[in-house]
Amino acid sequence: MHDSFLEEILRELADDLRNIREYFDRSTSILTEEDAGFAPAPGTYTTAQQIAHVAQTVEWFFRGAFAPEGFPMDFDAMDREVRAVQTLAEARQWLDRAFAEGEAAIAGHPHEEWLAPLPPGPVMGGAPRFAILGAIRDHTAHHRGALTVYARLRGKTPPMPYADSAEA
Repeated sequence: MHDSFLEEILRELADDLRNIREYFDRSTSILTEEDAGFAPAPGTYTTAQQIAHVAQTVEWFFRGAFAPEGFPMDFDAMDREVRAVQTLAEARQWLDRAFAEGEAAIAGHPHEEWLAPLPPGPVMGGAPRFAILGAIRDHTAHHRGALTVYARLRGKTPPMPYADSAEA
């Protein structure tokens, strides 16, 4: 493959990650600290915990993609970590760190590493590493949608994710 084509792959990965974050932030921008503890039913994640879970999963994908042992599967420990988050500020700070880690991973690994297969295992085993961006996009969109329902249950109308209202 030509170097320019491979460099374009890295640019597209970085652009994709920025779009995922932009759509998530726009969709959830209506949520405030007053909404942080809201959960639609007992045992479900609160608003803050939903955002923390998204952050945790972004980290999980980027770290697992390059770990020789693959993706950690201790979901109980991960759940406890998310459930400890109580404020939107804490959740959004985690989200900032997770996406910054993702940006650094994209910039820090050469295109050959992104084309290499993921470690064997139940999570996308053998797929090229760049496939994690699709999984991050899908997972983040799922929780973005859940959070728009949370917002509506709180009497708020979430903005459209794909365009700033000033652009629409």
